[in-house]
Amino acid sequence: MPRNLILRYTNPNDWVLDQFMGSGTTLVEAKLLNRNAVGVDINPQSVSISETNLQFQCESKSKIYTKNGNATDLNFIKDSRIDFICTHPPYANIIKYSKGIEGDISLLDAETFLNEMSKVSNECYRVLKKGKMCAVMIGDIRKYGKVIPLGFRMMECFLQAGFSNKEIIIKEQHNCLSTDYWKEQKRDFLLLAHEYIFVFQK
Repeated sequence: MPRNLILRYTNPNDWVLDQFMGSGTTLVEAKLLNRNAVGVDINPQSVSISETNLQFQCESKSKIYTKNGNATDLNFIKDSRIDFICTHPPYANIIKYSKGIEGDISLLDAETFLNEMSKVSNECYRVLKKGKMCAVMIGDIRKYGKVIPLGFRMMECFLQAGFSNKEIIIKEQHNCLSTDYWKEQKRDFLLLAHEYIFVFQK
């Protein structure tokens, strides 16, 4: 997905940002496609894994930077410097990516998560150049037997920050943790088997 998005919304030598870097997939694709990139993650282990994954040679002359930091505060990036944002935040606390790192939004319930994503969306708007795109992949969640439309609630955070909707892409999700459960219940038609890729424009 990052490769397709980078090809569609950027040109060589553009600057790409992923502030939920994880294992560095977006940065790897940026390097292969001759785009410059900045990756940020609150978990130092993710930064280390990303740096390892970026240790390959290719013809690209890209500048790739990784940083241990918080997506709600990108103060090291000046206003309107980024050409494209391509990121994949956690889905609230469905999967916890650390054991208590302060500021890790994968440890938060849905409401607190959305409060933090409002800060993230404001930072996205600040650092992105006017007219450029911000792509965010996220899915919905289920809590106590009820669906929380986390994707569309997060979308509202970005709209309130000043973005407009360019695209809403539906990505089929084939490796859901709950797939086997719903199949055993013979109710797999209720499975949340998709994610959204919201493409916002500043």
